[in-house]
Amino acid sequence: MAAIEERATTAADVLKRVEAANVEFIRFWFTDILGQLKSFAVGREELEGAFEDGMGFDGSSITGFNRIEESDMIAMPDPASFRILPWRTGETHKVGRVFCDILKPGGEPYEGDPRWVMRRALARAADLGYDHFYLGPELEFFLFKNDQGTEILDKGGYFDLTTLDVASDFRRDVVFTLRELGIPVEYTHHEVGPSQHEIDMRFADGLEMSDNTMTYRIAVKEVALTHGYYATFMPKPLFGENGSGMHTHQSLFRGEENAFFDSNDEYYLSDAGKGFIAGLLRHARELSALFAPSVNSYKRLVLGYEAPVYVAWSRRNRSALVRVPVYHPGKERATRCELRCPDPATSCPSRSSATCTTSPTTSVSRRGWTSCRRRSERRSTRCRSPSS
Repeated sequence: MAAIEERATTAADVLKRVEAANVEFIRFWFTDILGQLKSFAVGREELEGAFEDGMGFDGSSITGFNRIEESDMIAMPDPASFRILPWRTGETHKVGRVFCDILKPGGEPYEGDPRWVMRRALARAADLGYDHFYLGPELEFFLFKNDQGTEILDKGGYFDLTTLDVASDFRRDVVFTLRELGIPVEYTHHEVGPSQHEIDMRFADGLEMSDNTMTYRIAVKEVALTHGYYATFMPKPLFGENGSGMHTHQSLFRGEENAFFDSNDEYYLSDAGKGFIAGLLRHARELSALFAPSVNSYKRLVLGYEAPVYVAWSRRNRSALVRVPVYHPGKERATRCELRCPDPATSCPSRSSATCTTSPTTSVSRRGWTSCRRRSERRSTRCRSPSS
């Protein structure tokens, strides 16, 4: 069974780990504003200098970064994110990876770096008294025979097991791979669509989960290749079948106290929790540009396929934009909200998740729940009650 890798938290720790494990190359990872993973590799002999000064690159060639006349940028590796890539450990020389923060010449953070956007949003939440912004995204994906078409591998449905589910071994190997990368998994299963699957990571703090989500996507694709399959997170690859979403569970904590929980409320939601939901509803149209940025995103967001189509919140109705799960009513740690519109392929985890906390916390600080409710009453919008 795969073991969970111990984390190296400082540059010195990483250098020792690289030497002990015979890691020859280290991939520097970062994302563009569309959430596409970018990477370049350095040799082990360059790593110490990279931790001190970063590595320069041409930012004008990265989508959403600087113009050609301002193209010099720095990728500064974050030592806490160092991992050895499990799908390259069979080689004589292992390969590691580290996530990078993007800096401008001089060392200032680049405003368009999705990781910096998340750090800034978390700092703003901390100023409001919230120590943790927990995220638990559920990424769905399809497994096809190859990358030349959409030939499915099975006709299984939700929670189906063999013989309708031919990918049990594949999902098991993804779990082992994620464990080696330090990413704990809660459970795995076949999804509603044919050849559709879901592997759920355990919730984590905002920045860590954003990195985990990027790692998850490439890990799923790499393991699929070893099995001779092709994995896609495309929101709607098959007409007439359920699409793939990235349902994102969210909560704010003050220390060990869940800021969303109120034991005296009818729905166990505090004013902060209601205000957070109000922020998501109020800014739903603007958020859609980040969470569902492609044409294919909206082929998924249609009636009849468990996808959200209403700017509304609910406790059980999965066609609402925001759902408040009731699996464990009255349990403080389980109280959260679930945003159901993000798609798993084209939304940038760091940038979109940062927006998730920025707009809602604004509504929390401005008592947005009350204003949202009054506005809903005046305009007779379809802001459904939790009993829907």
